[in-house]
Amino acid sequence: MLEMFQYEFMQKAFLVGLLLAIIVPLIGVVVVLKRLSMIGDALSHTSLAGVALGLLLGIDPIIGAVVVCVVAAFSIEAIRKRLPRYAEISISIIMSVGIGLASVLTGFIEDGAAFNSFLFGSIVAITDTEVALVIAVSIIVVTIFLLLYKELMFITFDEQGAVLAGLPVRKINFVITLLTAITVSVAARSVGALIVSSLMVIPVACAMQVANSYKKTVIFSVLFGVIFTIVGLVLSYYFNLKPGGTIVLTGVVVLIPLMIAKKR
Repeated sequence: MLEMFQYEFMQKAFLVGLLLAIIVPLIGVVVVLKRLSMIGDALSHTSLAGVALGLLLGIDPIIGAVVVCVVAAFSIEAIRKRLPRYAEISISIIMSVGIGLASVLTGFIEDGAAFNSFLFGSIVAITDTEVALVIAVSIIVVTIFLLLYKELMFITFDEQGAVLAGLPVRKINFVITLLTAITVSVAARSVGALIVSSLMVIPVACAMQVANSYKKTVIFSVLFGVIFTIVGLVLSYYFNLKPGGTIVLTGVVVLIPLMIAKKR
């Protein structure tokens, strides 16, 4: 098994994969418990429009994805506030806009291979710059999550109560929305824009089957994410499979028996 670590690309893949396995579920806990689990799906699809825009403008596609995802994330939040009883509509609207833009913009892209690499990810082909970016984002996400741990727990379960208690809910939501957009954009390059939302939800869903508190849900979500990533990367190396899809399918294989066991 240690044979794979002789290659630099696998060393990078494991480093980036494990970092994403920590920060994506952390964001996922907040998103899932706020009943907004589809926001990752909306942002990941919207990031493709940013990738296409970046390729057309001749800039780094990740920068384009980050900018478009940030705009999309705050648009979702704005629509959600205007229609609080129908929050899911905001996600559907932005997802539709993102998919439409991506579809139109890809028609003008000459290098289709560059765009396709973002669809299902290419964690074994990431550059040193992308590794540094993932490390920086990971440090920021973990630090902010730990600093705002209690506030996030309060807002997640009772946002109105948090407002009445005097917490700066708008500012905290602003920060989390921004982190969600950036995390999805960065992860899309590694695990794939069509897969990152699953990595955000499945570890949390598994954790909810075995945890009985918010703290344990957070811990188990990260543990499941790390386990799925390690198993997925090992299987993808030895069986020549797509890493992103293998990681997600590993999670699904674990989630199904956990759900059955909990029901019984």
